[in-house]
Amino acid sequence: MNRSFDAIVVGAGQAGPSLAGRLTGAGMKVAIVERHWFGGTCVNTGCMPTKTLVASARVAHQVQRASEYGVNVPAGVTIDFPRAMARAHKVTEDSRGNIERWLGGMAGLTVLRGHAHFESPDTLRVNDETISAPRIFLNVGGRAVVPDMPGVNDITYLTNTSILQLDTLPRHLVVIGGSYIGLEFAQVFRRFGVEVTVVEKQSRLIAREDEDVSLAIREILELEGIHVRTDAECIAFAKHPDGAAVKVDCTSGAPEIIASHVLLAVGRRPNTDDLGLDKAGVHTDKRGNIVVDDTLATNVSGIWAMGDCNGRGAFTHTAYNDYEIIAANLLDKDNRRVSSRIVGYALFIDPPLGRVGLTETQARASGKRLLISKRPMTRVGRAVERGETKGFMKIVADAETHRMLGAAILGISADEAIHGVLDLMNADQPYETLKWAVPIHPTVSELLPTLVGDLQPI
Repeated sequence: MNRSFDAIVVGAGQAGPSLAGRLTGAGMKVAIVERHWFGGTCVNTGCMPTKTLVASARVAHQVQRASEYGVNVPAGVTIDFPRAMARAHKVTEDSRGNIERWLGGMAGLTVLRGHAHFESPDTLRVNDETISAPRIFLNVGGRAVVPDMPGVNDITYLTNTSILQLDTLPRHLVVIGGSYIGLEFAQVFRRFGVEVTVVEKQSRLIAREDEDVSLAIREILELEGIHVRTDAECIAFAKHPDGAAVKVDCTSGAPEIIASHVLLAVGRRPNTDDLGLDKAGVHTDKRGNIVVDDTLATNVSGIWAMGDCNGRGAFTHTAYNDYEIIAANLLDKDNRRVSSRIVGYALFIDPPLGRVGLTETQARASGKRLLISKRPMTRVGRAVERGETKGFMKIVADAETHRMLGAAILGISADEAIHGVLDLMNADQPYETLKWAVPIHPTVSELLPTLVGDLQPI
């Protein structure tokens, strides 16, 4: 059996359902295909469950510090891990259910459950039927990379998906990968009382950030008792009666770590290898990302790619913006481009890192005349009042154009405060605009005008 539609959306992640809503609202007959969980990575194995666990871990950490605030908790802290996990699962299930109900009640939309793969540029097979449309939108997401390290297949390992199914706390969690996903899980489990070791091949954590940011984050984690092993040139695994032996060749530290659990957090890969893209003639790059142009169109007319699978952003908010770009161009006759997007993001350890635009390192490499300003969180009233003074604020501006080039805020409320700079950059306004803002006191954001006033040439 073959059914024809005006448009087909493959994948019900962050971009797919919203696009389906716009297309059906424009009078199109639309099909959306999902083979697994509605809501994609964010809802099911990413943002929502992990940040729920981050919140539980923060409460545990704050209770442990209660005496610093003049609050006595005589019984101390105990972790009800199954209950914390149940809370995270409920957040996921509620959100997933809301998406399913929304799509199920959407006029003009046919929801198909199954695996879609191309038979031709305009035709897909789903289960025992084929469906075709002149417009096909791919929103198939990504999954954890399993690195080709010696012995990795000889042990039982965790990924960001399977770690969310644990029902007991590990004795010793070894995290392979000192980047965003790995560090968030490392701090969560350490605050739950688990011994945690982070193993990173690079010379420092989250190496894409400036060195001062990386070093400050390492200090924050180590002060909480997390072991950090960098410069791990050779990482190998072997079975062990207590779990797994993790062999590391570092500049310092023991050559072997005995872990009860190993989390692999070394990157993500797109879910494009089983879509039959070759039958459609759609090009991918060497990492498997679907190659798209500035409007998110592929090399095949009538096929677009959104979200993690196109390699143009690895965040929920960039995936959603992909939908906005496509909908604006296709339905509103607008002229939106990916290249005009100013990307911000956060590392949700506690305190968090908020980032936008260029790092200081990237700005220096640009050859522009720069202005830089930096302030420690010890000089931010809100941080002092809350007793959370780790980190700093830093902005980089163009001395000639007076435009902000980028910013990093590591500290309390950084994930919110960074939006002052992000919004200014999106509005394409000079930094003086922020200088003369009158922010609310006491907040972290109130220091942004002060930072602007302290800009100095380098």
